[in-house]
Amino acid sequence: MPPASLSSSGSSVLRRIESSRLFQGAVIAIIILSALTIGAKTYELSPWVERTLGILDTAITVFFLLEILFRFVACPDKRRFFLDGWNIFDTIVVIGSLIPLDNSEAVLLGRLLRVFRVLRLVSVLPELRFLINSLLKAIPRMGYIALLMFIIFYIYAAIGSMFFAGVDEYLWGDVAVSMLTLFRVATFEDWTDVMYATMELHPLSWIYYLTFIFLTAFIFLNMMVGAILEVMSSEQNAREVQQAHDERDRIVHQLDAVQEQLRALTLAVQAQQPPDRRA
Repeated sequence: MPPASLSSSGSSVLRRIESSRLFQGAVIAIIILSALTIGAKTYELSPWVERTLGILDTAITVFFLLEILFRFVACPDKRRFFLDGWNIFDTIVVIGSLIPLDNSEAVLLGRLLRVFRVLRLVSVLPELRFLINSLLKAIPRMGYIALLMFIIFYIYAAIGSMFFAGVDEYLWGDVAVSMLTLFRVATFEDWTDVMYATMELHPLSWIYYLTFIFLTAFIFLNMMVGAILEVMSSEQNAREVQQAHDERDRIVHQLDAVQEQLRALTLAVQAQQPPDRRA
């Protein structure tokens, strides 16, 4: 068998192993174990438990290094491997995990990158990747909604600072503080206490709060959710169309292979027939 065929066959086997449920399940289990190890280190533990966790952390780091190397070898196009943002993220986290924790200057960076190893669960599970990708693509639309929310916040903060500064300087002293107070109102964190305090001096101030809550909590936040759902729906439709195209290409490829086999079989049958019968 030619070397090219052996290489192609080996890459195909590696890709099947990488996409297998057993391999994916092992990676997910190690990521969960890594998360539990990171959480356990935040407690006061006995020296032998800390040593055990240190050995376990080293083993997990070695596993992630071997796993990323395995995925790189299994990838048919090595250049495209690093064009995927998730692969770049995984590589940075794995390389950062190699930073020794006994180095006092890099200990904080090493610990932070070990914490981010939990996020590798997102890159492993396609469903989580789909959610994150949809959220990232919805950010531009959400940005305009957030800008409009900021304008409303600013207008209401200026009005509140003008009318309510005499009621409570701590909550309505200036525009910046008023925006923080309005954020508290928008999240419904004891907002009635703020409203009742201003109603003692301004009885109709309830209109101010209700209109603000109606705009922020009932309109803008629902617009945010709607923008995310719209992007998720379009992404889901695009993924289904891509899957349909891939399935169609697979079927067409199989039909071409069958036709090629039939053509070869027909030529073989004709070659075995006597010349007079072929005529």
